Amino acid sequence: QVQLVESGGGLVQAGGSLRLSCAASGSIFSIGVQGWYRQAPGKQRGLVAAVISGGTTNYADSVKGRFTISRDNVKNTVLLQMNSLKPEDSAIYYCNVRGQTYDSRWSLSDFDSWGQGTQVTVTS
Repeated sequence: QVQLVESGGGLVQAGGSLRLSCAASGSIFSIGVQGWYRQAPGKQRGLVAAVISGGTTNYADSVKGRFTISRDNVKNTVLLQMNSLKPEDSAIYYCNVRGQTYDSRWSLSDFDSWGQGTQVTVTS
C-alpha cells in the first residue's frame, strides 16, 4: 500500500506563489506517473500537471507558463510550483501517483494512489 502526504496549500493574493509537495511512501518499486489534479466547487476534477518517469511533463493550458511540476526520484516526491496565481486557480489540489509496489517475494503490483487534497485559495 502506498501513502501520499500532501502539503503546501493555503491562502494567497492574486499574483502570489505557492508550492505544493506530495511525498509517497510504502513498498514502492517504481513510479511511472506523478500528477496534480484540482477540483473547484461544482466542477469536475481535472488534470493540472503531470510528469512521467523520463521527465516529460504535461500541463493544462490554463496553467502553462505559470506552474512548474518537478519530481525528486530519490525522495519519491513531486512538487508543483505555482506562480502568478489567479482567483480561478482556487480549488482543492490532489496529488496522484501511479507505479508498482513489491512484496516479500518481489512480486510486483500496480498501484494508483491519491492524496487527501490540499486547499488553495487565491483572493483578488
